[in-house]
Amino acid sequence: MSRVSLLSSPLLLGFEEIERLIDRVGKAGSDGYPPYNIERLMACGPYNVDTHDILRITLAVAGFQREQLEITVEDKQLVVRGKQEDDKSREYLHRGIAARQFVRTFVLADGIEVKAADLAHGLLAVDLVRHEPERHVRVIPIGTQKP
Repeated sequence: MSRVSLLSSPLLLGFEEIERLIDRVGKAGSDGYPPYNIERLMACGPYNVDTHDILRITLAVAGFQREQLEITVEDKQLVVRGKQEDDKSREYLHRGIAARQFVRTFVLADGIEVKAADLAHGLLAVDLVRHEPERHVRVIPIGTQKP
C-alpha cells in the first residue's frame, strides 16, 4: 500500500526532500529537555549583513560548562549536545539537579546559516541568519522539433 501525502501532487515537482524533512522532525526527540526559546531579532542585526531574518535559539543549560556542550551542523540540522558526568567525590543530601545528557536538533531551511553561539548565565544562545534568496527570471527559448 503506497503512502499518500500532501506533497504527492503532480504539480509539486521535486519536493520529496521537504517530505523527508517533515518525517525527520516528527521523529526527533520530543523529550522537552532542555527547554528553549526561538526569537526573531532586529532585521539589520549585529552581524552587519543584509538579511531578511536573524533568529536566536536560546537553550536553558544551567550547570553545563562550555566544554560540556557541542554545537554542530549536520545534514541541514543544527545539533546541540550536552554531556555531564556525575562528580563521584560529592555526597548529596538531596539531588534535584541531575547530571544528564541531551541532544536537541533543529532542522534548518536552505539559506539559514549559523553565525555564533554564546553561553552566559546558564543560557546558550545560538544566532542564525536567514539570507534573502536571490530572485531569478529565466526565459526558456522554445525550439522547433524536427520529425
